[in-house]
Amino acid sequence: MWNRLVSKRPRNRLPIRALALAAALSLPMAAPAYAQSAGAVAQRVADHFSSVQSMAGSFVQFDAAGNQTEGKFYIERPGKIRFDYSGQPLRVIADGSQVAVNNRRMNTWDLYPLSKTPMKLLLDRRIDLSGANIQNVQEGPDLTTIVMGDKSVFGNSRITMMFDPNTNDLRQWTIRDAQGKDTTVMIYDVKEGVRIDPSVFVIPYNSIAMGQTRG
Repeated sequence: MWNRLVSKRPRNRLPIRALALAAALSLPMAAPAYAQSAGAVAQRVADHFSSVQSMAGSFVQFDAAGNQTEGKFYIERPGKIRFDYSGQPLRVIADGSQVAVNNRRMNTWDLYPLSKTPMKLLLDRRIDLSGANIQNVQEGPDLTTIVMGDKSVFGNSRITMMFDPNTNDLRQWTIRDAQGKDTTVMIYDVKEGVRIDPSVFVIPYNSIAMGQTRG
């Protein structure tokens, strides 16, 4: 899904290692006998992550074709996120209700309900996994990996979240859309509990409705 949201961006290659991401794309399904313990592990990690009310930092994004882009991101609970892509006219903004993809060069905006996208799993005030479709949980020395299924506006999709096993901090996520295409976002230089100006998450609905922007 995320790949489809940003499909209009120019493609760019950067010298960044991506081999470690393969684990996110080929995880086996969890056995039913371990469903309860896997759910407890997932909820423990989710509780820590949802306790972080805001964060900001840098990201590297990998699409299904192996192209790489980077930039800055901002998250504030509930429901707010922003990605600003370096050297490109693209930005992605969620304001708690909608996800907007803006191409400033083309002067276009595309809107999607946040509740119908997998991103909602990252942005809820409290991430309650009790009724979620948890497909796999793996605890390793380097990463704790949680794979969840989801039905979005784009059809069936999957989100894989990877956390530091010692701190339970989010390190990266991969979204697989209904076409089986994966987009991975790795985050670094993350600062938690930061104050973010409210204007960062503003979507200009009035301008869009008046036709001052296209999309």
